[in-house]
Amino acid sequence: MSKGIALYIHIPFCKQKCLYCDFPSYCGKENKMVSYAKALSKEIDTIKDKRIKTIFIGGGTPTYLSLEGWSIIKKSIDKLNKDIELEFTVEGNPGTFNEEKLKFLKDMGVNRLSIGLQAWQNKHLKSLGRIHSSEDFEKSFSLARMLGFKNINVDLMFGLPEQNIQDWKETLKKVTELHPEHLSCYSLIVEEGTKFYNLYRQNKLNLPHEDTEREMYLYTLEYLREKEYYQYEISNFSKINKECKHNLVYWNLEEYIGCGAAAHSYIDGYRYSNEVDIDNYITMMENKFSAIIEKKENSKKDDMEEFMFMGLRKIKGISVEKFNKKFKISLAEIYGDIIEKHKGNKFLIEEDGRIFLSSKGIEISNSIMSDFILDI
Repeated sequence: MSKGIALYIHIPFCKQKCLYCDFPSYCGKENKMVSYAKALSKEIDTIKDKRIKTIFIGGGTPTYLSLEGWSIIKKSIDKLNKDIELEFTVEGNPGTFNEEKLKFLKDMGVNRLSIGLQAWQNKHLKSLGRIHSSEDFEKSFSLARMLGFKNINVDLMFGLPEQNIQDWKETLKKVTELHPEHLSCYSLIVEEGTKFYNLYRQNKLNLPHEDTEREMYLYTLEYLREKEYYQYEISNFSKINKECKHNLVYWNLEEYIGCGAAAHSYIDGYRYSNEVDIDNYITMMENKFSAIIEKKENSKKDDMEEFMFMGLRKIKGISVEKFNKKFKISLAEIYGDIIEKHKGNKFLIEEDGRIFLSSKGIEISNSIMSDFILDI
């Protein structure tokens, strides 16, 4: 039997662009939704020969797509060769879905929702450029539960402008009272090309001190552990057996196919990138049945680096044996000095054939992972 592959589908439409967002997403292009869905369905149709083990529809705001657009995409997804135990996630924002849309997604086979909340306080939601309130989130969450969604993730962010530790504690408390199966807790990163970046350059973005942000992260670990969410990746926490299988594909350096504008794929050692512009993507799919603009073979060096710095994001870290088998070379031969250095300063731990970040190491994970970039 062919090995399963993960499928990512990109829906680039948003009702309003958040001020911190640097993802390829667009507002004011509602008139393109149907033609985009038609082009996207053509691309999905090209992978009917693959066995799909996870589907993740992200964006943008997938739940903002019109029902007409969803109906077109559904016809192509229905034709896919899907695993019996398929994990099928759709991202959504409160205020962009209703009972009709959620019922449609459930009928399509969606069994996991990822709802973007980010913060509980409406003042923070407003400052982030979110289109919803915490009350909208509660209604959306309750509606999803009522319609039978038993696996829900909630996205949260800390280190926001003007946010203090009490705000963050309240956010975690209110969200965990709803008992979602999964939580993603990311610290805000001010990315170039965003409105936040412009404000930051003008000293108009009052971000918490890095000590406060560190306190927020450490509190997250402690509080979520008490609430029986276990940390399986630097920013991700789940109830037992509710990890996001799709994201684990990326962290385990396994294969995936991306469909849609700006989507990426990793298959047979090659990385593929799709056209970013919506109009160009539609034209390319209509004329060529392909929107790939770049194809690059990952070198062994690339794969080893990615295996390490994606794998070390996981709390369980990486398997030494798996590295040795995958690359037909000893991990110690390639990374021995770096591993010994960080074991010595107590940032890395090696036990039971695995290497993983210590709690101290997680706090400075970016600088440690940069050490795994090879000079060869």
